[in-house]
Amino acid sequence: MPNIDRLLDRNRAFARSDARQNLHGLMPRQQVFVITCIDPRVDPAAVLGLQLGDAPVLRNAGGRVTAGAIEDVAFISYMVETMGLEGPLFEVAVIHHTQCGTGFLADESFRHGFAGRTGFDEKALADEAVTDPAATVRADVGRLLAAPQVSPRITVSGHVYDLETGLVATIVSATAPQRVQHGHGA
Repeated sequence: MPNIDRLLDRNRAFARSDARQNLHGLMPRQQVFVITCIDPRVDPAAVLGLQLGDAPVLRNAGGRVTAGAIEDVAFISYMVETMGLEGPLFEVAVIHHTQCGTGFLADESFRHGFAGRTGFDEKALADEAVTDPAATVRADVGRLLAAPQVSPRITVSGHVYDLETGLVATIVSATAPQRVQHGHGA
């Protein structure tokens, strides 16, 4: 029996339920877009109590703000802006965690072997390691705030989930991107 079969059984039970009836289009109920790690110990539905329709969630190795993550935030923010909503659009919550598996990328031998197998750049891989999640989440919040592709109407916050305590600590409070205005008299 393939591993996915048990999950497909759960899907059929979900499809028979009325869980989808309370969705309200594309706008998330919590007005939060979560970027976090693919680690199964960091499931944002469990950790943050998210329900279907509460928030878009982007998961990648380390929960890093990559070029792809910036593209996704830019797309979602542009899509929401076209709906004609006034005021702030949503908050992007970047969540890194303790004991992250990307920490292996800080080990030169591991990184060299992985780069050799995949052809990925060793320097870029070293930069992706989450060994100090408070520092990397600060850097990623800064990267997202500085990205000219994202809407100035979003805010970005940074957090660290502690696997030992189960608590999420805020490292960077919600901040809006600061855009330099170019125009006459500036």
